[in-house]
Amino acid sequence: MKKWLISMVVLMLLVGCSSDADDQKGKKNDELKEISVVLDWTPNTNHTGLYVAKEKGFFKDEGLDVEIIMPGEAGADQLVASAKSEFGVGYQESITEARVQDVPIVSIGAVIQHNTSGFASPANKSIQSPKDFEGKTYGGWGAPVEQAVLSSLMSIENADIDQLETVNMGDTDFFTAVKRDIDFAWIYYAWTGVEAELRGEKINMIYLTDYTDKLDYYTPVITTNEKMIKDDPDTVKAFMAAVSKGYEYAIENHEDAANILIKAVPDLDPELVKKSQEWLAPKYQDDAPRWGEQKLEVWKNYTEWMFENDLLDKEIDVEKAFTNEFLPK
Repeated sequence: MKKWLISMVVLMLLVGCSSDADDQKGKKNDELKEISVVLDWTPNTNHTGLYVAKEKGFFKDEGLDVEIIMPGEAGADQLVASAKSEFGVGYQESITEARVQDVPIVSIGAVIQHNTSGFASPANKSIQSPKDFEGKTYGGWGAPVEQAVLSSLMSIENADIDQLETVNMGDTDFFTAVKRDIDFAWIYYAWTGVEAELRGEKINMIYLTDYTDKLDYYTPVITTNEKMIKDDPDTVKAFMAAVSKGYEYAIENHEDAANILIKAVPDLDPELVKKSQEWLAPKYQDDAPRWGEQKLEVWKNYTEWMFENDLLDKEIDVEKAFTNEFLPK
């Protein structure tokens, strides 16, 4: 009987301690501010820093409980601009277009310092410069900026864009499309280019930045809206502190960062993620003094280029389109 009483007392103490611990844990979680960040596309290595910040507890360290969500039909920019999501992943080009329409979206950090996109084609198509676009078929998604970029690059080499056929490739992936009905497409090398390497398929890559500095814009970027900046700057600062740590970790530990992304999104091809992460890691910060920093010159150059190519009805105040204010010092 004595032993039984002692056992019961010990058990009650253990249960009590466990309940106190659970209460404290629940209380701690309740103190975290719940927010969301919406991706621009399906998860890939452009987003690794976000997943690292979540897995490593960087968000929690800043008092945040962050949900990473998919854009759906509305799109990331619309969700962020309408405050249905506090933060998002966007592009300098779409933010510029949005601000012409007085949409209050703001870029608060560059995910990658330089534009890594360009026009890719199978090596056997012999497309090595914009001049070679003549007589070929381009597969795109129907955005006005595509024709403007193609025309701009071709004009540099005195090529005739009227000799280029354009088709909408929809959701067809690059590798299927170039075997079916197109000669080249616009890709991000960090994903599709690296996938080509893994497939053993040789491609020619024409980077936009090889032809003009005006197309060396920020893509992608981290976004928020003006209301968030005005009403809750502390949360914006806390979010960017954690995100910066996430990308800095991915720069220094690309293999572990890749594994974190794979764990979070098991449907991704592990080999592609790891190879892509290795390729992209040094390009996140590149020649900038810190991850995420944006230059006024870059915003001005691309805005001027868009206006000159009739992609904007008017020029915007670029100083209101981006800020470095919330990056860690």
